[in-house]
Formats: sequence, structure tokens, C-alpha cells
Amino acid sequence: MIKSKLARATLVVGASAALVVGMSTSAQALTDKTVNLPYGRGYMHFHDDGDVFSVCDTKADGYGVTGNLWNASSANVFSIEDGGDAGCGKHPYNVGFGNVKMLVWWHGDLIGYYSDWFNE
Repeated sequence: MIKSKLARATLVVGASAALVVGMSTSAQALTDKTVNLPYGRGYMHFHDDGDVFSVCDTKADGYGVTGNLWNASSANVFSIEDGGDAGCGKHPYNVGFGNVKMLVWWHGDLIGYYSDWFNE
């Protein structure tokens, strides 16, 4: 009888510890995300610390790069463009708990590249 109570208590403590670890892992903030264009043409980046999105045109080829943020309702939250100047286009936006995904495309071929869905 004592062995079964001890075994049950050990099982409960172990399950509780696993639950706490699992909950703390899922509550951690999302890390940065990046979607790259092929041939080094540019990228769209989400910087989690400060919730800032940036779009960077990395080739001086006469074409720019545009990034869009989409929400789960398939609505365009905002667009950012970059091209022909120094630096990257930036846009602050608190993702919060809503699901979003990034889309980035090069103006030379208009082919879009998506990130996975994410939230905070």
C-alpha cells in the first residue's frame, strides 16, 4: 500500500513538472523570423525584440523589394517597400496573439515568398 502511494505521488510530481516545463516553453517569446528572396535580392525580417518588421533590397539591379504582413483573415495588415536608397524599409507592429505571415517579393518577377504562420 505504501509503495503504491509513493509511486502515485512520484507520478503526479513528475507529470506536474513536465506540465510546468511545457507551459514555460510555450510562453516564451517568438524568435526573429526572416524570409529570403532567391539570388540574394533581399529579404523581409521580423525582429521580435521591439516588434519591428523590415524589408531590405540587397541588390542594385534597378528593381525594389516589397514586403507585406498578412493576418489569418487574409487581410493585408501593411506593406513596406525598399529599393534605390541606403538602409531598409521598417515598420513597427505588435504581432500579439493573432496569427500572421510575411510575404516578400522582388519587383523584377513579382513572385512572392511566404513565411510560416506565427504569433507571439
